Amino acid sequence: MQVGNARYLKQEDIPGVIPVFPLTGALLLPGGQLPLNIFEPRYLMMFDDALATNRVIGMVQPAFGDRGADGGVCEVGCAGRITSIAETGDGRYIVTLSGICRFRVIREVTTTKPYRSFEIAPFLSDLQTAAEEDTIDRNALLAAFRAYLESNKLEADWESVERASNITLVTSLSMMSPFGPAEKQALLEAPDMKTRAETLVAITEIVLAKGFGDSDTMLQ
Repeated sequence: MQVGNARYLKQEDIPGVIPVFPLTGALLLPGGQLPLNIFEPRYLMMFDDALATNRVIGMVQPAFGDRGADGGVCEVGCAGRITSIAETGDGRYIVTLSGICRFRVIREVTTTKPYRSFEIAPFLSDLQTAAEEDTIDRNALLAAFRAYLESNKLEADWESVERASNITLVTSLSMMSPFGPAEKQALLEAPDMKTRAETLVAITEIVLAKGFGDSDTMLQ
C-alpha cells in the first residue's frame, strides 16, 4: 500500500501504538482520503506530534450506547497518514488523512498527552487489495448509486465515475455516503471489498425503501 510518500507492506511498517481521533460518523477506509477541520487544542497537538514522528493517526467512532457515553470506542478503526495539511491563520488545520489499513483496538495506553492513544492490531490484508478488483459487482453498485441520486434529485460526474476502478468506487461511495454511525461502522468492518460493496448496496436499498430520514437508526 502506497500512501503519500510512504509504503506500508508489512506489520513492522504500522506503528503498534497510535494516537486516535474519536469522531462520530467519520469513515476512513484504506485507500480513501478524509478531509478534516482540526481546531480543538488537544487535536492540534495530536497532529503536531504525528507530523514530528510517523504521520499516522487512527480514526475511530465512539462506541454506541452507554459504552460511548463512558468513553468507549468501537473495536475497529482505520489508520491514516497525514498527506496534506494547511494552516488557516485562525488557529485551525485543514488536513487530509489518507487511509492505510484498518485496525482492531487492543487497549488504551496511558500517556501524559491530552489526546488518547491505543495499542492496535492492524488488518494486514488491507495492504494488498488489487486482487479484489474483479470480485465487485459494478453494475449493482452503480444501479444503487443512480437510484439514490435520482431519489434525492442529485447529480454526479458520470464521466469520472465510469473512469474509476471498482475498488475506488466502493471506497469513495462508502466514505461519502450520508448514512448514520452504525451503517458507517458496518461498512468499515466488512471483511473484504466484495462484502463492503454488497453492504453498501443493501444499505442504500433499505434507505430508499424506508426513506432517508430513518438511515441513522437502521442498524442500531
